[in-house]
Amino acid sequence: MDHRFLGRTGLRVSPLCLGTMNFGGSADEATGHRIMDAALDNGVNFVDTADVYAGNETERIIGRWFATGDRRRERTVLATKVYGGRSDWPNDTKLSAKHIRQACEDSLRRLQTDHIDLYQMHHVDRDTPWDEIWQAMDLLVQQGKVLYVGSSNFAGWHVVQAIEAARGRHSVGLVSEQSLYNLNARTVELEVLPACEAYGVAVLPWSPLGGGLLAGVLGDAGEGRRSSERTQQAVERHRDRLEAWEALCAELGHEPSQVALAWLLHQPAVTAPIIGPRTLEQVDGGLAALDITLDQATLDRLDEIFPGPGGAAPEAYAW
Repeated sequence: MDHRFLGRTGLRVSPLCLGTMNFGGSADEATGHRIMDAALDNGVNFVDTADVYAGNETERIIGRWFATGDRRRERTVLATKVYGGRSDWPNDTKLSAKHIRQACEDSLRRLQTDHIDLYQMHHVDRDTPWDEIWQAMDLLVQQGKVLYVGSSNFAGWHVVQAIEAARGRHSVGLVSEQSLYNLNARTVELEVLPACEAYGVAVLPWSPLGGGLLAGVLGDAGEGRRSSERTQQAVERHRDRLEAWEALCAELGHEPSQVALAWLLHQPAVTAPIIGPRTLEQVDGGLAALDITLDQATLDRLDEIFPGPGGAAPEAYAW
């Protein structure tokens, strides 16, 4: 597997990141452990979670997987997140220094590890000064509890703000940004991706299959994906586009989910799409995307089916 640098760092990660949001929900613990074993055995060394997934249970599931040994922790680049909270106490959420410190300690305990490789701010906190945030993050780095800091769901302006504030403190700053990005959701191409490319920030797309819309939702295999009313409404809203999409995938001879991942892997700003498998078969499907090469003619056809937002800023706004 061709591992990539995480943004401007020297850390090498797999071109797919294993997302674990389903662990403790639609995938039970035993299934989650089998999925993580299969991913690691196939070279996927990058695992993403968050302190709020499944009411903290997802981190515990990963911690118990690490505890089974075989150098699972040492071979894994572990990413988790801080921001949310499920308590009524006022400081049990967002990015105050108090909450960052407590949330990190809690995640370390649940994950059964002494450090987090990539600690990500799950959302921007408009109420907390950047100096306070970076003071707290820098302390965790100095203590060896965190190696790198990333963000998630930041606008381009927030990426720039965060990095420039860190520069003023002589800190490394953000090294990655998790954004909603797929063929059917390309808004980040306007400002987030250009900002990340300019600053050497790795882009880690979440929801690469568009909530299932890009996974063959019209075919027989998509029957289960159309179960929710929300999904059914989305299918009807995008039916013409999805019909053209699935016809193109059939012509290419690949599953739609694999082509959707392959397209992201062809985007220069993208380091590793985050896949969220519920089954071992979905892990295999994700790995198959690594072997797909899309020629320029195919990429042009995909742009016709799923038009982007019109180019990078400011051109997309000004002319």
